[in-house]
Amino acid sequence: MSEKQERATAAQAGDEAARLFDGGLRCAESVVAALARRQGVSPDLPTAMATGFCSGLSRTDGLCGAATGAVMAIGLAKGRRSAADSADETYAAAQSLIARFTAEFGSISCPELIGCSVATPEGQQTYRERELIRRCRVFTQRAAEMAAAILDRDPVAPARAS
Repeated sequence: MSEKQERATAAQAGDEAARLFDGGLRCAESVVAALARRQGVSPDLPTAMATGFCSGLSRTDGLCGAATGAVMAIGLAKGRRSAADSADETYAAAQSLIARFTAEFGSISCPELIGCSVATPEGQQTYRERELIRRCRVFTQRAAEMAAAILDRDPVAPARAS
């Protein structure tokens, strides 16, 4: 696949994640659902698993849900299927995602990215008043694009032990 084709398919993944986000899914859910579909996997279970990662790890001021959804999608593609499998390829892809996301946005911490804590009712009100959801949409779109680009470079899942 050419670099131009990679960018186009990564952009499509980002656009799909943004559409899902606009449709009511949250950050981690949108990213993992878009990338699951792209991998030919029904998004139902991965989306459900991602719910607790949204809103800075369930409103605990944790990691950005978009970034964690992207790591989950990388795991879906490259993750271990047994204890005998190596995690190295998955870790390398996840590290690449985190490095790219941090380079672009300065952090993977939800409160640092949006500029407030959603762990409190006051912070949630600030989030709504400042319409910070617009920032989260950007993080969601870009996280999906970054993960798709990483997976496009090496789309083959790691060898599985028999």
